[in-house]
Amino acid sequence: MVRDFTKELGYLPLGSRLKRVGERMQAETARFLASEGIEQPPGIWPLLQTLHGEGALTVGELATALGVSQPGVTRSLRQLTADGMVKPAPAGEDQRRKPVMLTDTGASVVERCMRDLWPHVEAAVREMCASLDGPILQQLDRIEEELDSLPLDRRVARKMQERDDG
Repeated sequence: MVRDFTKELGYLPLGSRLKRVGERMQAETARFLASEGIEQPPGIWPLLQTLHGEGALTVGELATALGVSQPGVTRSLRQLTADGMVKPAPAGEDQRRKPVMLTDTGASVVERCMRDLWPHVEAAVREMCASLDGPILQQLDRIEEELDSLPLDRRVARKMQERDDG
């Protein structure tokens, strides 16, 4: 078995480990959502939820709200527009500002996720992290061990099954 040098280097690659755990959790959540018929990439959900909560926003406003770059928001919006999830909103008096908003389809998907899926994802992550204590590197070790023992998408499915059985 190949050694995990990123893990062995301790605090030096902390950002890389956080990114690795985050990407893994996003990928496993995306796999769960795909099993529920929702095929959007994991990185767009904060954008969709922001539009759902705030209404129409410009690229700059979305970038500020999400703490990401404007080009990244623009790329995501291009894809979401092609997927029928967002559309241009009425611009008002200032035609230089081009707000976007959720389509009815986009709003419906976000509402379904918020109502039927996110509570189970949150419960699965909460359960996985419940026993965390101590230094952050040990906590990351524990999260990765938990994900190795039962991936997040399977944890979420189990939470949904528990709800259906209970």
